[in-house]
Amino acid sequence: MRWSPLGQDVHVSPDAEDLTGCELSRRFYDAVVAPLLLSHWPGLPHAAARIGAGSEVLGLDDEMSRDHDWGLRLNVLVAQDLCRPVQALLDEQLPETYAGLPVAFAYTGSSEVRHRVEVDTPSDFARSRLGIDPRPAPTTSDWLSFTGQAVLEVTAGPVFTDTDGALTEIRAALEWYPDDLWRYIVACDWMRLDQEMPLMSRAGDRGDDLGSRVIAARLVDVAMHLGFMLERQWPPYAKWRGTAFLRLPRASAAHGELAAVLQATTWQQRQMNLARALDVLASVQGAAGLPSPEPATIGFWERPYLHTNQELVDDVLDGISDESVRTLPIGLGSIEQRTSNVDLLVDSHRRRSHIH
Repeated sequence: MRWSPLGQDVHVSPDAEDLTGCELSRRFYDAVVAPLLLSHWPGLPHAAARIGAGSEVLGLDDEMSRDHDWGLRLNVLVAQDLCRPVQALLDEQLPETYAGLPVAFAYTGSSEVRHRVEVDTPSDFARSRLGIDPRPAPTTSDWLSFTGQAVLEVTAGPVFTDTDGALTEIRAALEWYPDDLWRYIVACDWMRLDQEMPLMSRAGDRGDDLGSRVIAARLVDVAMHLGFMLERQWPPYAKWRGTAFLRLPRASAAHGELAAVLQATTWQQRQMNLARALDVLASVQGAAGLPSPEPATIGFWERPYLHTNQELVDDVLDGISDESVRTLPIGLGSIEQRTSNVDLLVDSHRRRSHIH
């Protein structure tokens, strides 16, 4: 197999050909980086992990992933006063190659060729993804500013060592929303579904099939987000959302109906399939311990359209006792419920400014 991080073919050693990106990082740490660090600082308190961006962090890399930004990548987290010395040591003493792969290579959009062992403090790494260090616990506004992808870039990848426990503490603080905030976000997804479901049908009924399909696609995305929320699982960004949705233990049962919404050739079929998918999600909601009144969808005025059962919103919100959550604007939700703008969602400072 060949891999081209710099636009040039590179021969990969046979023992590395079938490795995932994370397993490659683990071996690189064990064989090269750890011995180098510990020979200079015996007993060095540090964490080593493959976290941050990249399909391998989610365990989803394949052969195609190797064409850019894939390879000998690693995160080393140390105390602030050691960041520069550790960085200098790695700059000077890392080998040129490991397992037939270049240790130094350029990222997409950059001509800078350097090694990709990123040295940081645990706190600063968390801030780079979230805008804050989440310890001991994020505030309500902090939680609302997180995207699922941002949290996954801190929590999803493998940790090879964490001798001081700081990274483990950070990941534990991000396990899941506080219960009342979770309820609020679930209710917001049901409200989003309610707002546009009858519009999907109305547009189709008036002969605007394209408009109906566009609305349907938005509703499917909201329904998938709701599935992740009900399963207490962080959703990845759009490229991997469908793949991850299929791995959800219960909500994935709605996959077939959601796919049928997008494949439907009439608005009636779209409406029927979406209603069936929402019935599945309402059942998942009950299994998650939240109120789940039936049916999930009901008639819309005297028209031949459906919308979501308002009790799905009201009953979930009624269980909220935290005043900081009870006073949140009904329906706005988290940042990824408010916008799909990529430039906003990938920037923690913009996200926080938008929420705050």
